Amino acid sequence: MGYLRIFNPHPVKTGDGAQAEDLLLEVHLRDPILQVEVGKFVSGTEMLHLAVLHSRKLCVYSVSGTLGNVEHGNQYQIKLMYEHNLQRTACNMTYGSFGGVKGRDLICIQSMDGMLMVFEQESYAFGRFLPGSLLPGPLAYSSRTDSFITVSSCRQVESYKYQVLAFATDADKRQETEQQKLGSGKRLVVDWTLNIGEQALDICIVSFNQSASSVFVLGERNFFCLKDNGQIRFMKKLDCSPSCFLPYCSVSEGTINTLIGNHNNMLHIYQDVTLKWATQLPHIPVAVRVGCLHDLKGVIVTLSDDGHLQCSYLGTDPSLFQAPKVESRELHYDELDIELKELQKIIKDVNKSQGIWPMTEREDDLKVSVMVSPNFDSVSQATDVEVGTDLVPSVTVKVTLQNRLVLQKAKLSVYVQPPLLLTCDQFTFEFMAPEMSRTVAFSVYLKGSYTPPELEGNAVVSYTRPSDRNPDGIPRVIQCKFRLPLKLICLPGQPSKTASHKLTIDTNKSPVSLLSLFPGFASQSEDDQVNVMGFRFLGGSRVTLLASKTSQRYRIQSEQFEDLWLITNELIIRLQEYFEKQGIKDFACSFSGSMPLQEYFELIDHHFELRINGEKLEELLSERAVQFRAIQRRLLTRFKDKTPAPLQHLDTLLDGTYKQVIALADAVEENQDNLFQSFTKLRSATHLVILLIGLWQKLSPDQVAILEAAFLPLQQDTQELGWEETVDAAISHLLKTCLSKSSKEQALNLSSQLNIPKDTSRLKKHITLLCDRLAKGGRLCLSTDAAAPQTMVMPGGCTTIPESDLEERSIEQDSTELFTNHKHLIVETPMPEVSPLQGVSE
Repeated sequence: MGYLRIFNPHPVKTGDGAQAEDLLLEVHLRDPILQVEVGKFVSGTEMLHLAVLHSRKLCVYSVSGTLGNVEHGNQYQIKLMYEHNLQRTACNMTYGSFGGVKGRDLICIQSMDGMLMVFEQESYAFGRFLPGSLLPGPLAYSSRTDSFITVSSCRQVESYKYQVLAFATDADKRQETEQQKLGSGKRLVVDWTLNIGEQALDICIVSFNQSASSVFVLGERNFFCLKDNGQIRFMKKLDCSPSCFLPYCSVSEGTINTLIGNHNNMLHIYQDVTLKWATQLPHIPVAVRVGCLHDLKGVIVTLSDDGHLQCSYLGTDPSLFQAPKVESRELHYDELDIELKELQKIIKDVNKSQGIWPMTEREDDLKVSVMVSPNFDSVSQATDVEVGTDLVPSVTVKVTLQNRLVLQKAKLSVYVQPPLLLTCDQFTFEFMAPEMSRTVAFSVYLKGSYTPPELEGNAVVSYTRPSDRNPDGIPRVIQCKFRLPLKLICLPGQPSKTASHKLTIDTNKSPVSLLSLFPGFASQSEDDQVNVMGFRFLGGSRVTLLASKTSQRYRIQSEQFEDLWLITNELIIRLQEYFEKQGIKDFACSFSGSMPLQEYFELIDHHFELRINGEKLEELLSERAVQFRAIQRRLLTRFKDKTPAPLQHLDTLLDGTYKQVIALADAVEENQDNLFQSFTKLRSATHLVILLIGLWQKLSPDQVAILEAAFLPLQQDTQELGWEETVDAAISHLLKTCLSKSSKEQALNLSSQLNIPKDTSRLKKHITLLCDRLAKGGRLCLSTDAAAPQTMVMPGGCTTIPESDLEERSIEQDSTELFTNHKHLIVETPMPEVSPLQGVSE
């Protein structure tokens, strides 16, 4: 704002505000103030003056005072002694007796483009460009070595001698004379450098004895103490992001105390690298100093970014209380036992009545209900869709929140599976009175040209509920799941007689008319028993559903394996709802065909191939980017050269490299889109495989949940942590614990690092082995107690899958008979029911 204020703070009593007489002077200088320093800046006198740095001007003022009759009658004035108008935008400045001059201080200003401008009081001395400067860093002057120390944009500490700066080529001279070209010492050479690997916030140079001085550099994550020659004396890694620092004194020989403020409103005091004191501040300090105010030594002055100035000191008021001596008495252990039991009973009763945490009321603080509209929106809310020629519908979802108590800032977040999209997914509510009801509405539509892995959405509300023990509130989360209609992503289609992928689901009840199960997906027919129905997804793929007229089977078929999932799941859900309405509770589905692992493995290989391709493209893009920057540096050197030189086709090479970088970036984006679609298809296929395994082995809901946790651990796939290595680790853990064949397998140690594998053969082997162990009667659980040798053999003379690499090599040609690559298989003879606990010792 351009205000310059000078304070002389006085101690005040607790609760009193700031005193008016603490402000000695306030002047509006109009221009923003970057930095303020005090030194001997006026020629002919050694009195201290005030230097104020603006963005385009350096002003030097004298501050004087006139005594009044009373203390608050004193008057202070500020007078401009001289000013320098700067040709370049200033960043910061430092001062000192450059070159060893006596009785006066010189000023060095660093511009935003990396130029050092030196002023000898009222006159301008010279200007020098720092080599390779991109962005300015903090600047400090070391009087002991007569050098300037800064941190460049290369993240290294650099030191330049003043003598080298003074005799280097003048930055204002555009052409060099022949004498300067032939002369020595004209080029600006750095004295020493030290790479610290991070940007610096501040530099401070201290010397508490004549023998040595130290250079302190405050980085973004560490602070460093350096010697005069640039060697590291010590460094300290900081736990919090720092905001300012100050090395202020040396208490013992060879150590230095440092104040460091951070963005957690904390002030830490270090003795070298040892934390000696930590204190809380009411604000984030951006500057800290130590001074002596009104004979009180060691006053810590902190300033916040909003102008809050605070003077404080470390320490505590001493307590003069001394505990009286306790008279010794003999211990009666019987009485102590009785007293201990009484106290334990009191504690137990309190815990029963109240509990450590506040008891949750039977009635929830907040009720969340979701209603999905049965009809499409009259005007579709779908925008910027990528489906093609189909008209993309949208459906309205209403979420109603009803509170029982006063709740503030309840946040509602709604999630659906991509490529489904919401018109709005974040809402904030204020329930200022109890028993209020709020309803929000939004629309859901399909954005991409592929099917989502699930039609289930989730509405999550997070809020805080105040309690007696925690007035700020206890964070709580309540969620409500909802199911979107199938017609949102699917249209009635023409049934297909042939398909590449087929599944048959067996039931224990007579077949149901598909028209009653899927109203709206079949044309009106005289025959109510419609046994064939076609579905067409908005992306273009088709699925056909057939119901057997004589047997209790349903067949789902499609050209794409992953497209079977949604229709199969929807069929089972609607069958269960249909029989529940009829009052039939023993309805069950089963799967007796071969597990379609080969089709599943093809999707895994395609997804893994896209991941490998993405890595190669990113490496190639990185190489081309390095080449592009190298050519840029070469061209910049040629353009800066005083004598024109031929470009030697560098411009052509730059243009070609630029086109390669753009093409590679487009290829990386396209591969990322393909990888995301492949991961969505892989999740759909994974859901289908888990469903078939559950129907095949009649797994309980808990066991299906364990399978889902193992096969679907990630909601998002990245290059750093991918689906293949995560699932392989989870399945390996199951094979090592609850599905282990022997105690020797339980003793195997799994790798603690998840790295991208070389290929998918190990993962496919483990998935096949998991199915084989389940086929032999293994059961899934989270404890290792149920793991035991299993001896169950499947009926029908199926060949087992080898458990070791040696056995695998011996019968490699025969190991796939259990899970053959049949597209469709119907077992006429029902499979005998096998207890999942047979052969498993508890």
